[in-house]
Amino acid sequence: MPALAATHVPRNLDPDFLVFGKPIGGGVPGATYGFTQQVADMIVKNQSLEDCDTGGIGGTLAGNALSLAAMRATLTKVLTKEAFDRMIPMAERWTAGVQKVIHDFGIPWNVTRLGCRAEYLFRATEPKNGTEAHDAMDFELERLMHIYAMNRGILLTPFHNMALMSPATAPDDVDYHSKVFREAVRELLG
Repeated sequence: MPALAATHVPRNLDPDFLVFGKPIGGGVPGATYGFTQQVADMIVKNQSLEDCDTGGIGGTLAGNALSLAAMRATLTKVLTKEAFDRMIPMAERWTAGVQKVIHDFGIPWNVTRLGCRAEYLFRATEPKNGTEAHDAMDFELERLMHIYAMNRGILLTPFHNMALMSPATAPDDVDYHSKVFREAVRELLG
């Protein structure tokens, strides 16, 4: 996959090994990897046929038909410039809607966005590392927010308070989330 790797690796990196995991198949077990000729030569030199997995039961690197079809669909329909040109503005809109509620109610939460992924955390400032992000988690409050949203037709990821925009996400979907999020915070604060 040299063309994919070349378009998605920051220009200041020159990796010896590159791996794309489950997102490449839209969540279906699958992955792809690429490496320099030097790494390939070392693998071939140290590999024996007896160590090869021929179980045929599928898995992340098995190359089964379902995984390959999912990867093809994801690469041609989802992970495209056109899709990101739609998804990123939806994530920006989602982030702005959540931020407005946080600001309007003066709650010590924050919202972050990376590409078409956005989430809010229960801390006043953006975390700088995994420990700070972990410490911002509040299991009961997180469950409450998820159930509140789910009961109104919104499914956040089953972990975190994260939304992942898809090519099908529309402005009305995002605005509905902002409305429901506002209602949830209003009810929480009494």
